[in-house]
Amino acid sequence: MTQRLATIEVAKEAMNFSAAHFTIFNATDREDLHGHNFQVACQLTAALSEAGLLFDYGIIKRALRALCDEIDEKVLLPELSPHLQIGEEDGYVVAHFNGERIPFLPRDVLTLPIANTTVEEFSRYFLERVKALPEFQSFGVTQLTLKVASSPGQWGIAEWQAS
Repeated sequence: MTQRLATIEVAKEAMNFSAAHFTIFNATDREDLHGHNFQVACQLTAALSEAGLLFDYGIIKRALRALCDEIDEKVLLPELSPHLQIGEEDGYVVAHFNGERIPFLPRDVLTLPIANTTVEEFSRYFLERVKALPEFQSFGVTQLTLKVASSPGQWGIAEWQAS
C-alpha cells in the first residue's frame, strides 16, 4: 500500500505573544524600541494512519502555547547579534549598541539564541524548539513549517524537511 501523506496546520488565536524589540539593520542603525502582538502558526506533514489521523497534534498546540508563554510580555534581545553586546551592570541587563547603553530590569528581558529580533528569526527559533520536543521524532514528520507574524499579512517563515 502506498503511504498517504497529509498536512495539518495549527493556527490558534491562543498561540501568540506580546513582546518589545528593536530590529538591528547594521552596526550603526536600529529601530526604536517598540512592541507587537505576534501570532504563531505551524504546519506539519506526516504519514496518514489507517484511522485518518497524523498524530495527536494537541501536543504541538500545547507546546506552542507554552513557548509563546515563555517569551510573552518581555523585551526580547538577540544573543547572537554581531552588533549588540548584552551584559549585566549594577543589577540591570544592559544592551550596548553603537555607543548607546540601553538598561533593562532583569525581570523584563529575555535573551534568545538568535541573530536579530525579527519574524524571520522568531520563526526559526520556534521551529528549532518544536523539533527538539521529545515526542517530535515519534510523529514521523517529513516536513515542518513555522510561521510568526508581527501584523496581519507579515509572516516570517522557517521550514524543515526530513532528509
